[in-house]
Amino acid sequence: MPGSTRIRLIAPSDATAIAGHRARDAEALRPWEPDRPAAYFTPEGQAERIDKLLAGYQAGSAWPGVVLAEDQVIGQVTVSGIRAEPHMRRGSVGYWIAGVAQNQGHAGRAVGLVLRVMSNELGLRRAEASTRLENLASHRVLRRNAFSPYGIAHSSIFLDGSWRDDLLWERILGD
Repeated sequence: MPGSTRIRLIAPSDATAIAGHRARDAEALRPWEPDRPAAYFTPEGQAERIDKLLAGYQAGSAWPGVVLAEDQVIGQVTVSGIRAEPHMRRGSVGYWIAGVAQNQGHAGRAVGLVLRVMSNELGLRRAEASTRLENLASHRVLRRNAFSPYGIAHSSIFLDGSWRDDLLWERILGD
């Protein structure tokens, strides 16, 4: 599997695979993500979420992708909050990799691939990301892709019963 990472636009047919990964990894992802309703972990809940992501894609505000290894969906990489105005041209990168495929370099390669999409297909100039302060694995993924930390967003997300800080990251594309 190492070296075989690809990304593509998410499709409604990805709902079952994503729901399976999310249900299996729910506890492992709990420190990094907000509480989700039970329906989120079902194929129907993921189909609804994918429909919303694709609506954002059609509106030009998102590029939602899946991460593939050996043609199997193993995660997601999404550009959200796309600002395509001439004076903005930026988007925010988010990603996750299923537990069964972690520690094989897929996250780093997927982020590298989505940066090319941002620059070449979407015409964006700036990539942004945020991570929990303690998420050292995500820090490594972003550093490998030439992101630099530039600040802390205090009390930016409510997780596991309390408000948490995020480390903010940036990368100028095309440099």
